[in-house]
Amino acid sequence: MKPPFNGTVLVAGATGRTGQHIVRRLQAHGIDFRLFVQSGVKAVELFGPEIVDKIVIGSVLSEEEIEAAVRNMDAVICAIGGNVMNPEAPPPSAIDRDGVIRLATAAKAAGVGSFVLISSLAVTHPEHPLNKYGRVLDMKLAGEDAIRKLYGETGFRHTILRPGGLLDGPAFRHELRFDTGDKISGSIDRGDVAETAVISLWHPKAKNKTFELIKAGDDEVAQTSLERFFEGL
Repeated sequence: MKPPFNGTVLVAGATGRTGQHIVRRLQAHGIDFRLFVQSGVKAVELFGPEIVDKIVIGSVLSEEEIEAAVRNMDAVICAIGGNVMNPEAPPPSAIDRDGVIRLATAAKAAGVGSFVLISSLAVTHPEHPLNKYGRVLDMKLAGEDAIRKLYGETGFRHTILRPGGLLDGPAFRHELRFDTGDKISGSIDRGDVAETAVISLWHPKAKNKTFELIKAGDDEVAQTSLERFFEGL
């Protein structure tokens, strides 16, 4: 069966906890992808030696490495994020703001048509406790704003996902709730975030949208598709 998205997707942050789920969901949909990662060894450990040809080594801190990574891509799904708990790691300003802006700027210049960014709930609430850590929510919002500006032009499309608290679970186990306006709170499985990101590549309701997503409840309700949750946007 032909995949619903016909093109190659660059996954930035592919070996991260959410990035791994994104790669799995792209594989499930039969969509071609490349992994933009800092460690090829880790990528092979996670996904097996068969993905060696799909690895692009680099960092969002480097313009040259980004420019090489976005070449000949049709879409980017960005799942990068600063590690606010590690004082040795680059701060959120370097990753969640500058890294995202650098990636989106290079992608657009290379003619990459679609950009999906995984951000966070509460980015419009500067008083939120999370913002104590390197003003991470402010930095994510700055990254979002750049995507909306760069990819809001005719001929391009973007989707910005603002998931709730991330849980290490697979997709399709819960009813979801999508909303706009940054009013809701809750949690969601990384697998559901990943599947939503992939569907956003083609779903008409996701085009040029920013929206929040959480589990609608803790009860397990098996899903066959997440596409219907887009209908309320």
